[in-house]
Amino acid sequence: MEEKRYLTFALGKGRLAKKTLQLFEKIGITCQEINDPDTRKLIFVNEELKLRFFLAKGPDVPTYVEYGAADIGIVGKDTILEEARNIYEVLDLGFGKCRMCICGPESARDLLQHHEQIRVATKYPRIAKDYFYNKKHQTVEIIKLNGSIELAPIVGLSEVICDIVETGTTLRENGLTVLEEVCPLSARVVVNQVSMKMENERITKLIRDLKKVISE
Repeated sequence: MEEKRYLTFALGKGRLAKKTLQLFEKIGITCQEINDPDTRKLIFVNEELKLRFFLAKGPDVPTYVEYGAADIGIVGKDTILEEARNIYEVLDLGFGKCRMCICGPESARDLLQHHEQIRVATKYPRIAKDYFYNKKHQTVEIIKLNGSIELAPIVGLSEVICDIVETGTTLRENGLTVLEEVCPLSARVVVNQVSMKMENERITKLIRDLKKVISE
């Protein structure tokens, strides 16, 4: 009998990984080493189940999965949309829920309704472009930022922003509001296209087990 190969998981660092591991424990997948806060290791192994895990920055997860360095990735829907990699999105894990929204001062609402040419600041240029050009058919200038996006309309860099909204507290504190919703977001499971064929049985079982605990 041939040796079972390892299934490799790329987990988005931080809260996402923590939540994912808690969920995996419910379906009998554990990895003790990964919970050690002092570890310097990069790859964590469950020998018994032939599973490997590594933590990666969110935007890198779809890349690892597309190129087959990971069979399975857990990452936010925002990252999947922004990275637009050739991978299968197979399951919504239902946590990490938030929304991608167009936000700005109340005075910017008219500019959106009248399809004025405006500037949009965002960390997510691909998502913003798709929304304005393909869904709203509004011509905009997109400005990519990496830091606090809320600053852009306050200092006059842009009329609105395209950003993730969880509670909306930061917006309110800065005199901004949600003007339009782009799409709902949450944590998703993505799979490498070749792995899906080669390891179909194991991956399908994993998805089935996860679906079961999510719906409980």
